[in-house]
Amino acid sequence: MNVLVVYDSAHGNTEILARAIGKTIADGTTVVSADKVDCSELGSLDLLIVGSPTQGGRPTRTVTQLLDKIPENALRQTTVATFDTRFAATEQGFGLRHLMGIIGYAAPRIAKALQAKGAHLSVPPEGYIVEGKEGPLRPGELERATSWATAIVQRQ
Repeated sequence: MNVLVVYDSAHGNTEILARAIGKTIADGTTVVSADKVDCSELGSLDLLIVGSPTQGGRPTRTVTQLLDKIPENALRQTTVATFDTRFAATEQGFGLRHLMGIIGYAAPRIAKALQAKGAHLSVPPEGYIVEGKEGPLRPGELERATSWATAIVQRQ
C-alpha cells in the first residue's frame, strides 16, 4: 500500500501524531512535512493522511498552500483521512467556547478541500487535544491516534 502522511506542526505536537500514525499504518509509510510534498505524486497514492494544528479554525498556511496546489481531480483514486490538534472547547470560557463552535477546526476543512480534489474520505476527520498553546498532547491522545490509524487500515 502506497501511503503518505503529511503534516505541519507549530510546536511539534502534530508531527508527533503524524509519525505515530505513519508507524501504525504500515512499514514503508512516508511521513513528510507539508512544505516538502510534491503534488504531482499525490495521485499515485492509495492513502493520503493530512494533519495540521488548528489556527483560527483553519489549517496552517503551509497546509492551505499545499491544498491549493493540488490539481482538480488529482485525487480521484485516493482515499484520504484528516486530523488536527486543538484546544478542548469544553474547557474554555463561554466566549472562546462559543467562538470555537462557530469557526470550527482544521481537520474538517482539510477533508472538504481534499474531497473537492476528488478524494474519498475513509473516516471522519479527527481532532486531538493539546494542553496549553504549545502542548504537550493530552495524556491518551497518542494512543487514541494509533487506534484511529488502525481503524483506517481496517477500512482499506
